Parts: sequence; structure tokens; C-alpha cells
Amino acid sequence: MLTDLKTALRPALVLTALFALLLGLAYPALITGVAQLVFPHQANGSLIREGDRVIGSELLGQKFVGETYFHGRPSAAGADGYDAAASAGSNLGPTSQALIDRVTTDVAAHRTSPGQSVPADLVTTSASGLDPHISPEAALLQLDRVAAARGLKRGTVETLVRRHIETPMLGFLGEDRVNVLALNRALDRAAPQP
Repeated sequence: MLTDLKTALRPALVLTALFALLLGLAYPALITGVAQLVFPHQANGSLIREGDRVIGSELLGQKFVGETYFHGRPSAAGADGYDAAASAGSNLGPTSQALIDRVTTDVAAHRTSPGQSVPADLVTTSASGLDPHISPEAALLQLDRVAAARGLKRGTVETLVRRHIETPMLGFLGEDRVNVLALNRALDRAAPQP
């Protein structure tokens, strides 16, 4: 009886150890190595650097404040928003008074004339709370504010926005979008802040 148990356990333990090494160590190490060789920028978080300083990521939104910058989507990730360690939606439903109050306040803040339509992505969070993109309509809505605050012609800022519109991958996956960090960096190059 004990011999039968040893006979049955030995292959199970050997296979468990083998697959743990193979799938827990060897495979992840191989995939990590290939990613570092073939796609090093993406494998390291698509980080954006200025000199030796990391200023953001192409994949994660961040909070821009003030009139001189384009603003991204609101974020529910973390207490101050845009916390990659706390990536999540707000989990507030459509009948939540807190959500209704926040969206109403955000719509009023973005409206420049009575009854003006405000793109939904300027007042609603994404599922992760970290979306780095806004719609071209959301960027164009902010043109006048940013141009006036920077002392630039509206046409100059509109040209920057239009240059930063990313089209759907393969022509049909996703929607047109604007990466807010990339747009704001281009804006800083065009008209540096004091």
C-alpha cells in the first residue's frame, strides 16, 4: 500500500517541479529576453524621458493643471488620480449622486457657451482611470483656452492638435485619439513656459 502511494506521488511531484521550472521560470525569462531584444522601449513601459529624467509614459495618463495645458480624462485611480498602483474605475453607477454631481461640475467647467456640447471623455473616467488619450473633439474644445493662456494664435495650436491625432490601428481598431502628454510636450516646444 505504501509502495503504491510512493509510486503514484513520485511522478506527480516530478511533473509539478518540472512544470514549475519550465512555466514559472524558463518561459517568463525567455519571453522577457525576447521582449528586451525586439521591443526594448515597450518592454520597459514606453517611458518618455527628457535627458536622464522620466517625465511620463506613452501608456499612462497624468494630471495636467492650469490653463496653459490640455487636460486629459478625469481619473478615479488613487486619491489624487492617475496613480498607476491604484488603477481602477470609480465603480459609481449611473444613479450615483456623487457621479452626477462631479460630471455636472466638469461639464460646466468645460463649456465655453450655453448649451455647448462637451465630449464625454472630458467628463468621464476610463475603465482603468489611466487612459492617456482624449478624443480629437475633446482636444479641439480646449483650443481657445490653451491658445489664449499661451499667447498663441488659435490656428497654431489647432495645427499642433491635428498633427497629434492618432488614427485607429490597422485602420479599424479603435478610434481617432490624441495623446495628451505628447500634445503638451509639443506645445511646450512650440511656446516654452517661463
